[in-house]
Parts: sequence; structure tokens; C-alpha cells
Amino acid sequence: MSQKQRVLLLLASKLGYQTRSFAEAAQRLGIGVIIGSDRCHQLDDPWADGAIPLHFEEPEHAATVLAEGVRGKSVGAILALGDRQTVTAAYAARPLELTYNSPRSVENCRSKLRQREVLQKASLPVPDFFSFALKESLDSVMRRVIFPCVIKPLRLAASQGVIRANNSAEFLTAVERVARLLSSPELQVTREADLDRLLVERYIPGTEFALEGLLDAGHLRVLALFDKPDPLEGPYFEESIYVTPSRLPADLQEQISRCAAESVRALGLSEGPVHAEFRLNDCGPWVLEVAPRPIGGLCSRVLRFGPQRVFLEELIIRNALRMPGAGLQRESDAAGVMMIPVSCSGVLERVEGLQEALDLPGIDEIQITARLHDFIAAWPEGSSYLGFIFARGETPDFVESALRKAHSALRFTIAARLPVAHPVSQQSFA
Repeated sequence: MSQKQRVLLLLASKLGYQTRSFAEAAQRLGIGVIIGSDRCHQLDDPWADGAIPLHFEEPEHAATVLAEGVRGKSVGAILALGDRQTVTAAYAARPLELTYNSPRSVENCRSKLRQREVLQKASLPVPDFFSFALKESLDSVMRRVIFPCVIKPLRLAASQGVIRANNSAEFLTAVERVARLLSSPELQVTREADLDRLLVERYIPGTEFALEGLLDAGHLRVLALFDKPDPLEGPYFEESIYVTPSRLPADLQEQISRCAAESVRALGLSEGPVHAEFRLNDCGPWVLEVAPRPIGGLCSRVLRFGPQRVFLEELIIRNALRMPGAGLQRESDAAGVMMIPVSCSGVLERVEGLQEALDLPGIDEIQITARLHDFIAAWPEGSSYLGFIFARGETPDFVESALRKAHSALRFTIAARLPVAHPVSQQSFA
């Protein structure tokens, strides 16, 4: 391996779960890491990791800052760990002469509206949709709605702000609620684009599945297909259990894989990790989302590859740096993860039953990522889970059952938070 391939450029949120996992994987491989993060540029390296502070809401400028920050360093690959970081990575790859997706392709994925438009133009199966500005008259908007429908922000992730409406009253309530979320100081400070618009889609009934893959010169390699056994029918769409291998018949799995390959081709993606979500019904698979990034949170720990059972992060790094072992196959055991749902908004005061849950057959690991005495928001306002439960076993049914039993053993005490006024806007938040 050449010296140029010894440094990995990692773009990540300062709040991202995955940053440490990728840095540790790189360390195991003997690869140096340079982090580009959306932390405050006025603080003097508060995490002592030498990260380059970037504004991901200005991707072209951030790419210029990044390229200057790594001048003279032997960067061999660039990876983005979240949706916001992908555009900056695409613009930075060009001056750094790195293999990555084009800016146009990641922009196609970054906006839910633009992704729908591209996939519809390619005759791929997406729900009927339209977008409107929050300043528009809702009377005129209502005339375009077909119920049931789903209201979404154009750019938020993890199903934040996604609400199903079955009639006019529910639609108006949902729009008001999402508009209030988008106007919150916590989101306004991100300077994210399209916080003044919403996407309306026709609700597609069916069962959801998630696909994890790797792209190499446009060829999609499917790493895993996950069942989502819990019904995601609304009114909110907080995800919970992922189990692999899928229990779908082989022909239906092939339909989803083929739809994923056609979707990434239409969007113009060519390199690196892909996370895609689908609904399956009697009409076949419907594309919900395609993202040029790995699976979110700590969920990647559910996937292990090769005889040494390396985690997904290491496989992605090997692929990016063209290292041996990038073609390792997933282990044969069934595996699953539960993203521990948030039952209600409030302050997390206590977690009980952890050892009882860990002692259950099949449970591999439990990570409680929410901090005690911190406020955590339930969906649709929320986007962070209480933690993650991991299970492994001989069959997907055993794994799913183990996850549910472990979750039942855990007890979370969440106390209501008194309303306070934001110091700048004076808007009250519970």
C-alpha cells in the first residue's frame, strides 16, 4: 500500500455516534484519521482530536476550508458519516483527487423532494408527491392532498418531523406541528436549507425493509437486507427493530436489490456506502429513501464480516482505501438491533433492568446512549433514541424474540420537563 493511502478523511457531526467507531476501526487497520466536524470554530480544539471545524450548510466553502486544512497530508480516501456531510465530501473530493460520488449525485439525495423528482423521472416506484412553502395558503394546498398522506420536512433525518394524516383535520394539525419544529432555535441554528417547505406524499401501505450496500465504480454490492418487523403505519415513524438475514422469499429480496441498484444508478451514485429504505406490498418495492452514507447511529455494530468478524466500519474503510479484505462476506449467524424507542418526551431520570436484559439468551450488547438527567424528545420532534440493544442467534425469529424480551426487561423513568423560554427567541419549549 502506498503512503498516500495511509490517511482517512472523516466528515462527521460533533454529535454523531459513529465517529469514534470509525476512528477505532481505522486505528486497528493502522490508518491515520483526520476529522472534519461541524463544531464551533472559535473553540480551541475542545475534544483534543485536531478536527477541522466546518460549516456543512455551506458545502462548497466547507470543501475549500477542508482542502486547505489537509494541505500536505497524504489523504487516501474521504468518508461522510451523515447526510449533511455528503455534499461537502463530494466537493472536497475533486481538489483532493479522491474517488467519491459527484456533487450532483449527492445533491440528488440530499433533498427528499429532489430525490423524488429524479426517481420519478427514471420511472422508479415512488409515491405521488408535491411540495409547498409554509407561507402558502393551506386552503389551496388542501385541494392537492390525497388521503392518507405523509407530511415530511425536506431534509431532516431519522423520521424527524414525519407525520401521517388521514383527513383534513389531521393534515392541518400535522402541518402546524412540523412548522413549529422547523422554526425551533435548535433547527434554525443549523442554517439547513428548505426549513420553510414541506413534502406531501401519498401514504403507501406495506412492510418496510432496509438495505445496506457498498458501491464500487457504480456496482452495488448488497451487504445485508434487514426486516423491520414492527408495523410503521403512523402517525409517527420512529424506527425500532432491524433483523438480518431477511425472512422474505428469495425472489422478493431480489426485487428489492434490483430496485436499489436501479435507484442508485438513476441518482448518479457510484462510490461508497449506501443505506436505502423500501416499502413492499402487492405492487412490489417502493423507494422511500436512498442515502450515500452508512446506516445511522450505532446500528452498524449489528453487521460483522469474515472469519475475524470485523464490523461494518472496517469493511467500509477497506473499501474506500482499496485495501485487501473489502470483499469479506457477512457472518452466517442471524443478527438484529433494536433502537430503543422514546415513550414520551422528558428528562431521563433512571434506567433499570440492564443486567437482567443483558443476561437473556442471545443478547450480545446493550448501549444506553441517552444521558441521565438530559432531556430527550419523542417523535416526531425527536431524532435520538434511548440506546441500542444487539442480539445474535441461529435464526432471525430467535433474534427478534431476544430483542423484544430484553426491551421488556428494561425500565426507563422519564420525568416531565417544565416549560422554559429560549434565551434568544423567548419561545417556550416543554
